[in-house]
Amino acid sequence: MTSILTNSGAMVALQTLQSVNNNLTDAQNEISTGKQVGAAKDNAAVWAISKTMESDIAGFNAISESLAIGEATVAVASAGAEQIVDKLIEIKELIVSAQSENVDHDKIQLDIDKKSAQVAAIISAAQFNGANLLASDIDGNSTTQLGVLASLDRIGATGTPTGTKILIDTVDFEADIDLTGMQTISDSTEAAQAMIDIELFLEKAITGAAQLGSDSARLKDQGEFVSKLTDSMKMGVSAMTDTDMEEASARLKALQTQQQLAVQSLSIANSAPETLMTLFR
Repeated sequence: MTSILTNSGAMVALQTLQSVNNNLTDAQNEISTGKQVGAAKDNAAVWAISKTMESDIAGFNAISESLAIGEATVAVASAGAEQIVDKLIEIKELIVSAQSENVDHDKIQLDIDKKSAQVAAIISAAQFNGANLLASDIDGNSTTQLGVLASLDRIGATGTPTGTKILIDTVDFEADIDLTGMQTISDSTEAAQAMIDIELFLEKAITGAAQLGSDSARLKDQGEFVSKLTDSMKMGVSAMTDTDMEEASARLKALQTQQQLAVQSLSIANSAPETLMTLFR
């Protein structure tokens, strides 16, 4: 039945056109923003997960900065420790030469004193941003460990993330390598005692330098892991929320064609009542 009061064909065509236009608007928004899920209304569950992961990504970016500062602090101390080892080896050479009888022990002791002062200066200067891992007190607050934020651990989708630190102990060269307590040399007998002292200092310096080297390598490895983890999380968020541009482009073309057909269908449906005029001629 055809009615001049209700055009059901036009109503269906109009609903189809509105649906196509809505889908077309969504496709255009996805292409222009690059986001398939850009707001909670697009997909509430995916949006919530992506926002949680984005907050974790921001946290890991801060952790990367913390690790970089920690690595730089350890690197400065490690460089100082290695330099101290070199100076102690030079002092050992002087002590060895002082064990001969026909040498100027006073001049040798003077050289040792100067190198000892250089060791003390290195210990005092080996700080980064106020933290000195060669000192007894790292930062002037009776601190013997440097805590470097290294990870952000979350258990469960709604669990509260907890920070994990890498603890770096001071090697305390300030107390362990105090060359003012070493035997002074005025003859070969005292040189023999000084040899025992320098060997102890050298052993502590080598052990401390090796410890700092291990700590530096650990921080570097953790920094690389955090960087890779952050990249993986970013790719995960991208896979959930970003627009597949190839698929969106094909869908946009299809919707534009559907829009043209829907407009044509609506035009045909609107013209149908005009055919009734022929019945009254």
